[in-house]
Amino acid sequence: MKEQGSKSTVFDAVERENEYIAWVKRDNDRITEETGRRPLVYSETFGCQQNEADSEKLLGLSVMMGFLVTDSMDDADLIVVNTCAVREHAEKRALSFIGQYKKLKERKPSLLIGVGGCMVSKPDRIEQVKKSYPYVDFVFGTSSFYRLPELICKRRMGSKRIFCETEEYTVPEGLPAVRKSSYRAWVSVMYGCNNFCTYCIVPYVRGRERSRDREDIIREVRDLISRGYKDITLLGQNVNSYGKDRGDGYTFPDLLDELASIPGDYLLRFMTSHPKDASDRLIEVMAKHPHIARCFHLPMQAGSDRVLQRMNRRYSVAHYKSIIEKIRAAMPDCVITSDIMIGFPGETEEDLTDTLRALSEIRFDMIYSFIYSVRPGTPAATMEDQIPDDVKNARFNRLLELQNTISYEKNLPLVGKTVRVLCDGESKNNPEFFSGRTEGNKLVFFRGREEDTGKFLNIRITGAEAFAYTGEKAEAES
Repeated sequence: MKEQGSKSTVFDAVERENEYIAWVKRDNDRITEETGRRPLVYSETFGCQQNEADSEKLLGLSVMMGFLVTDSMDDADLIVVNTCAVREHAEKRALSFIGQYKKLKERKPSLLIGVGGCMVSKPDRIEQVKKSYPYVDFVFGTSSFYRLPELICKRRMGSKRIFCETEEYTVPEGLPAVRKSSYRAWVSVMYGCNNFCTYCIVPYVRGRERSRDREDIIREVRDLISRGYKDITLLGQNVNSYGKDRGDGYTFPDLLDELASIPGDYLLRFMTSHPKDASDRLIEVMAKHPHIARCFHLPMQAGSDRVLQRMNRRYSVAHYKSIIEKIRAAMPDCVITSDIMIGFPGETEEDLTDTLRALSEIRFDMIYSFIYSVRPGTPAATMEDQIPDDVKNARFNRLLELQNTISYEKNLPLVGKTVRVLCDGESKNNPEFFSGRTEGNKLVFFRGREEDTGKFLNIRITGAEAFAYTGEKAEAES
């Protein structure tokens, strides 16, 4: 077997069904013929939507190699774990799951277990897996998931455990995907990050910004729309930086403009936007196209300029507020959400007061709130003025209390109105109800039927809470 190296080899691995894919497929065909059972792959994903999108491609490669997808780890012949490193809790949870696979390996020695993603892009975690999880067959980082066929092939041929400890940070195109939904889809437009916020591990585990070729993105989105996908989210650590590394002057608003011009019945979303790069042109394109959801997620992180500076966010609260004003002027009905972090090192009561004041003035529809978590390897981890856990928790509760009130008040005006909702099927928490999302990505519960799943429905809102609506089906659907 040849070692993969050059970028062209990355493309060959998928586009030409190279020797690794072909070898594993032949081997799986042999196993099927001998046992009467097709080998199965099970996937477990932790973390963000980008990880979800990567896992869909891992499954796509697995199917190309002759595996069938299973939702039972007990039946699997291949287990692939895609991990997260944004917070310590996510890493511990992933390690806990990996620990469960020891007994599976003992019962089925032929079982292959691979661990990939952000967590094992960190040298300390690679060493931990080497020493403490000897039943893991191979480890691969965030930019090496296309090497899955090679890793399976070599391990089945008798190689020692494989650890991909160096990252190539290429942009492989044409990778197949097994999507979990037939109507919602994630589409990565770029990888990596150049911002180096002092609390964030992402640039260290996902590398520098790398934009996909626009023609490949347009082709992928056009294909999804033609197959009936209704809700498509464009992904990047900072989508507003799309194209800067390519140097051809083609920007994210240009891409969004072109994608939203494709005919069909669908909504486009995007995440995540960095405020320093949220341009007037982006807002203009959003307001222009009915295919772009009136929903803007713009992380603020803190309402204190002092804290923002220590975070290396490179914008002020005043600048952030000016963007919100422009969004609301162009799209008065736009749902605006944000990320807020509590307990960043050195945060004072005055800083917290500034953040709470900003929330009261901006009035987000919803926030994704986090308690600061130390990430070894980031500048913030070595800051001396770390906040005690009890103080962080108390401040976090104050933040939630305020935002819950704001969210409830923001939701009330929709009661009595009819809105378009994309149905997600039976609610996971209450089987008596179905659930769906509005254009603004707000959750709605209603009585439905199985055939409603994946369709746009007209729902009359009958009640509102801080995080969700209740409603009833109106006449038209699509």
